[in-house]
Amino acid sequence: MADDSPLSGPSSPGERRVFWPRGLSARLLLATALVVVFANLLIVPTLLAIRQQEWLSDRVAAGELASFVVEAAPEGKVTDRLNQEILASAGVVSVAIQTGGLRRLVLAPPRLPRTPYLIDLRRQDPVSSLSASLGTLFGGGDRMLRVIDRPRYRSAEFVEILAPDAPLQRLLLAYLGELLIGALLTSAMAGALVYLFLNLLLVRPIQRITRSMERFRANPEDPAARLTPSGRGDEIGRAEVELDRMQADLRAALSSRARLAALGQAVAKINHEMRNMLTSAQIASERLAGSGDPTVARVLPRLERALGRAVTLAANVLTFGRTEEPGPAPRPAPLRAALEAAAEDAGLTPAGVRLETAIDDRVQATADPDQLHRILVNLMRNARESIDADEQRRGVGRVTAEYLAEEGMSVIRLADDGPGLPERARAHLFEPFTGSARRGGAGLGLAISRELAQAHGGDLALASTGPTGTVFEIRLPLAPATPDGGGHAAAKASS
Repeated sequence: MADDSPLSGPSSPGERRVFWPRGLSARLLLATALVVVFANLLIVPTLLAIRQQEWLSDRVAAGELASFVVEAAPEGKVTDRLNQEILASAGVVSVAIQTGGLRRLVLAPPRLPRTPYLIDLRRQDPVSSLSASLGTLFGGGDRMLRVIDRPRYRSAEFVEILAPDAPLQRLLLAYLGELLIGALLTSAMAGALVYLFLNLLLVRPIQRITRSMERFRANPEDPAARLTPSGRGDEIGRAEVELDRMQADLRAALSSRARLAALGQAVAKINHEMRNMLTSAQIASERLAGSGDPTVARVLPRLERALGRAVTLAANVLTFGRTEEPGPAPRPAPLRAALEAAAEDAGLTPAGVRLETAIDDRVQATADPDQLHRILVNLMRNARESIDADEQRRGVGRVTAEYLAEEGMSVIRLADDGPGLPERARAHLFEPFTGSARRGGAGLGLAISRELAQAHGGDLALASTGPTGTVFEIRLPLAPATPDGGGHAAAKASS
């Protein structure tokens, strides 16, 4: 049980400090006790009313029996002394019986200082019975009761008695004390049982869940912080299962974040050395430009483009370990030329995995040329590696590129005829470190490509995959039409 502490301190020296139990267990105990006590208090007035009705019925029966003594006397008369003794033994002041519409006073009362009040037991309902008992308990003691009830031992219409209410008041007060003591005892016993049951069924499991959350917050790697579901089928059981799943997901996310942080630190450390090496490679490529060798002249532009992109990549530390990529600088760019350059860098060749496209030379895509190149290279390299990994294909296949204009967006469809993506890769396709379909892959290529496409206001999505191949769709903002027929006007012609 949690210890009690004030919820609010005093705002001034003279203000009293209010205490209230903070723990759920303490509040449950207090609530249980109050509910049980309140339930018992609701029963007390009913029991008092029943007790009063029994007492009144007994007095009427005693008066009726006393009337037989009078009737058995000679000439139906008794002396005043005997009359008083009979009334005293019956606990009444007078007795009257009505038969055949005629009311007959059997035992006469003395002179009364006050008019008695009437209680007709034949017509009492629960409300009048409760009010009568409460009236006797709090307002009686010096009054007379006139009670009418049906006879028990003779054939008559009713029996009427007069009796003082002081004995009845004393009886009700004593009975009230007994009821209150009994109510306290039963409340304590019932409250304790209900409290123990609810504490075992509800509070203990909730405390277990709370401790697990507190430990997990303090140290997510602590094995003791893991909550093992109890297997219950109610709401608490479902809460345990969901908490266990949430903790597992958070641990995976924290592990991935730690790997990303380590990757970012590693890139930051090697960035300086890489830029120096790339600068040296650029100087060497400039010297090769003056060699005059035809082969060198043919390959040199590709080498210079690759070195330029590598220098830009290293200068900006464009890795997935950083929280953000630099924003793109989109501009209209010829799409077919971008596809052919990406195919060359991705290792596509006419004799192996080749690029096939019917896109018009005038079609343009609105994108950052370097980032579009990275997206296309990642997708084409994945397609080539998938086909190369299939032993039956022997490294021969194709990647088909199509262009469509849909709802103000440029859609580039890249389809290969490879074996398709395995099921384990589809579930986490665009998640870093988990979505790789190739053994030893980091799973960063598709994640980076999708991030770049979304930075342009578009997206990268898997359209379909299966034994006949895989199709990816790149969505980018639609390029405006140009006077020479470029942009989406040429796209309509090519599609």
